[in-house]
Amino acid sequence: MSDRDEQQAGEAAEAEERSAPAARVVHAAVAEQGEDELARPVASLFWSGFAAGIAIMASLWVSGALRHYLPEADWAEPVIALGYPAGFLIVILGRLQLFTEHTAVAVLPVVRAPSARNLVSLARLWSVIFVANMLGALIATALAVHAHLQPPDTLAGMIAVSEKLLERAPLDTLMQAIPAGFLIASIAWIRSAVNSGDFWIVFAVTYAISLGGFAHVVAGASEAFLLMWAGQASVGWALGGFVLPALLGNILGGTGLFALLAHAQVKNEIKD
Repeated sequence: MSDRDEQQAGEAAEAEERSAPAARVVHAAVAEQGEDELARPVASLFWSGFAAGIAIMASLWVSGALRHYLPEADWAEPVIALGYPAGFLIVILGRLQLFTEHTAVAVLPVVRAPSARNLVSLARLWSVIFVANMLGALIATALAVHAHLQPPDTLAGMIAVSEKLLERAPLDTLMQAIPAGFLIASIAWIRSAVNSGDFWIVFAVTYAISLGGFAHVVAGASEAFLLMWAGQASVGWALGGFVLPALLGNILGGTGLFALLAHAQVKNEIKD
């Protein structure tokens, strides 16, 4: 091989190394992650999801503290929204099971190879993680209100941050949950396409959710349950007025839109 051929080969190798992975490569990586999630034991899924339901409270704690320390002003809201990513950073970077992030990932293997067995595995994954997330959030918020886990001023700030949910009609919550489901599901795709920057990916996407006023079922459930334990909302409103419509919207956005569209763009490029 001549020096020129060696140089061209080296340049081609460097170009391949520097280029972003093809969509089908990212798709395969995410689908493999989804297969791993579908194969996990129920107990592992439950305890990971339960821990995620507790950890997501960090979003509310930080946002509530910021609400307490900042004055009432238009510029304060974007700053308070900076607290929202806190819980997601702990959950996602800590590899805990969060409904919408891991549940959307698990859809790809089912779409690639639809079968009754895969559908049952997907239903098992969704139900276990969702119930575990809700139980974790329910217990964490009960302790926050009744066990005085934080100073009273911080709790007051947390309630103030959560009260905005009371202004939403269930249909509004459902519609505002669709973009949130899509954005959260995109995190796994983006992280599989890059080699670094996981912190900033999670931070940017979840900050956009808060800034846009979108609804995530688990993070929002912690706010709804907090209001319930504080006596400012009923159980019926928390479950039927927020959790159910947010759940449906997140499923539509994360599964119906992102997961299916992500598969549609490469379905003709992959082998069964």
